[in-house]
Amino acid sequence: MVLAYVMVRVDAGKEREVLQQVRKWAEVKEAHIIYGEWDLIIKVEVGSIEEITSFVVDKLRTLDPVKLTSTMIVAE
Repeated sequence: MVLAYVMVRVDAGKEREVLQQVRKWAEVKEAHIIYGEWDLIIKVEVGSIEEITSFVVDKLRTLDPVKLTSTMIVAE
């Protein structure tokens, strides 16, 4: 199991739209709107590093309002 946190910046006013979408995905264990430099934090749990890559590149970044992501893979 690989656990990661993904910080996401989206277009202004699109936070709730993106939040509702990502909460439907099986890889997402938690997702929240946050204050500050980032708009969302997403807790992701998958089976491998490759699946993290697929989640971020092939799913999350394909959403039009998503402008920037930063992925932090949990070490322990």
